[in-house]
Amino acid sequence: MAQAGKGKLNYRCPSCFMRDLDIDMFFDKDKGEYYCLRCQYTGTEEDVLAKNEMVRFRYRAMMKRFEKFDFD
Repeated sequence: MAQAGKGKLNYRCPSCFMRDLDIDMFFDKDKGEYYCLRCQYTGTEEDVLAKNEMVRFRYRAMMKRFEKFDFD
């Protein structure tokens, strides 16, 4: 395997992030894709960004305080 390093930004692996693991991905310059050492996920930058946006819906209300509950 070629020597790889971190990319321009530290992207989270979408597959690991869905399982609440915060794993950084590495960038392979020869193939032009990101990969995860833990789960063998590979993908382009666009693919990684799109899947990370899909996962972020879980945390959209994390900083919102809920004071009223209408269970009636």
